[in-house]
Amino acid sequence: MREWNRSVAFITGGGQGIGLGIARALAKRGVRLALADVDEAALGRSTEELSSVTEVEAFRLDVRDRDAFASVADQAEVKLGPVGLLFNNAGIAPTSPLPELSYERWDLALGVNVGGVVNGLQTFLPRMIERGKGGYIVNTASGAGLVAGSNLLYTTGKYAVVGLSESLQQAAGKYGIDVSVLCPAHVDTGILAHTESLAGDRSMFPQGEQRRREEEAFKAGVSIDAVGEMVIAGMEARAMWIYTDGFLRPYLSMRMEALLEAMPEATGQEVS
Repeated sequence: MREWNRSVAFITGGGQGIGLGIARALAKRGVRLALADVDEAALGRSTEELSSVTEVEAFRLDVRDRDAFASVADQAEVKLGPVGLLFNNAGIAPTSPLPELSYERWDLALGVNVGGVVNGLQTFLPRMIERGKGGYIVNTASGAGLVAGSNLLYTTGKYAVVGLSESLQQAAGKYGIDVSVLCPAHVDTGILAHTESLAGDRSMFPQGEQRRREEEAFKAGVSIDAVGEMVIAGMEARAMWIYTDGFLRPYLSMRMEALLEAMPEATGQEVS
């Protein structure tokens, strides 16, 4: 059983959605929280709620800003102590028709969904390694990081986070640092409304009937509090992949069957 009480967690996207669900689950276990979010109003609400349960410090942070990330990390550790639990959770869900793709749209989507994870790792990993006391890193990807959808902006970033996490688990183990990747399906987070303002471009988000269908699908998904408890359970089990439900099972099966079917028969030669 992992010792949670008085440990320190840094959570990006911690003011709302899955980040808030994780924060609530950790707070109940006595973990001190550093919440980072680009939405100051959400940060204020989550801090007010969780301060009655545990120690909380809140920081406005755009995860694409490396200098700000380092500054916020320094402040968090001065106020709360060394961060041993890192949750690279901040993310957005933009989309774009192929004819409307642009460098600016790629930069936004990958800057937050991949760059934000890289910045979190590069900020905190050296500190964890230098202290020699291990740690735990949970990166939030998506089911779209395991089974490709038609949304290039989102799928590309989430596949990157899954691969990064799988590789990191192999590399970080010798330092006593555990790694999991969260691959949620539909979760009731309000992600479309939360991230539309960051993009400043309504055409990067579904509108009309498509928007209504997608929002209904998210609302019908599991709650953020349920996901928070799933993350804790996954960490206790040191699970590589943490899922929120069985939605992906048939699609993963089809993908794996197709991958194996396309592979030539083994020749007996070693692969270098």
